Amino acid sequence: MARRRRMRRRRAGFTGVVIAVAAVVAFLYVDPPWQDDDGEAAVAAGQETAPPKASAAPKASPSPAPSKSPVSSPSAEESVDPDSVPESGPGTFTVAREGVSSEAGGHRYRVEVEDGIGVDPDRAAEDIAEIFADPRGWTENGAPTFRQVADKSAGLVIRIGTPKTTDRLCGQYGLDTGGEVNCRGGENVMVNLARWQLGSPQFDGPVTEYRALIINHEVGHWLGYGHETCPGPGKPAPAMMQQIKGLKGCVSNAWPYDANGRYLRGPSVP
Repeated sequence: MARRRRMRRRRAGFTGVVIAVAAVVAFLYVDPPWQDDDGEAAVAAGQETAPPKASAAPKASPSPAPSKSPVSSPSAEESVDPDSVPESGPGTFTVAREGVSSEAGGHRYRVEVEDGIGVDPDRAAEDIAEIFADPRGWTENGAPTFRQVADKSAGLVIRIGTPKTTDRLCGQYGLDTGGEVNCRGGENVMVNLARWQLGSPQFDGPVTEYRALIINHEVGHWLGYGHETCPGPGKPAPAMMQQIKGLKGCVSNAWPYDANGRYLRGPSVP
């Protein structure tokens, strides 16, 4: 009888151990304490507790998209976000004063920039003066020089304006610029701000070089030159070619003359 009681106690003890072990195993698999809700490894026992995610250093977030606020005229090394170039402006212009000359002779021109578009008129006038002074430009071979003025004596007016303003002013001459390109009508050259700031995807070169093409092309019309096209694969595209429409095998070029004073001509476009 005593022997049977001892056997029952042993079985009960063994059963209790089995139940306890099973409970521990079930706990470990149901809710493992070494993982958090995101499955990230927690610190081992004895180490400092990891800070909660809310207090962790935040990841750098991307800058907000720029608004249609005015943009600054970039240098050769700078670039402009296309979304930062305003589509429209007030339609009023400020005349550049820096660089104005009182000397006699030469083609008198005036530079104006639409208000509130982020392009400094004097900085733009400086860029244009450098283009006119380049030996590869229209003053090659003893042609008359260009002289900046600020009054109504100018026979050439170069304006930089937003795409919509460009469309409106060019439309007065029956020209459709489609919010994309520049134009020349009468004594006026209208430079599209988008092209001045962004250049052209067809042009292989910095935006400052494309600005030279804008001025040389439109002033070329003012001087009486018509459109030309590519003279042959691998040759420089004429300045009077509409390069924004494709190079047709030529290479990008902003200047009417080469370094040797040779006019970079192409076949005339009817």
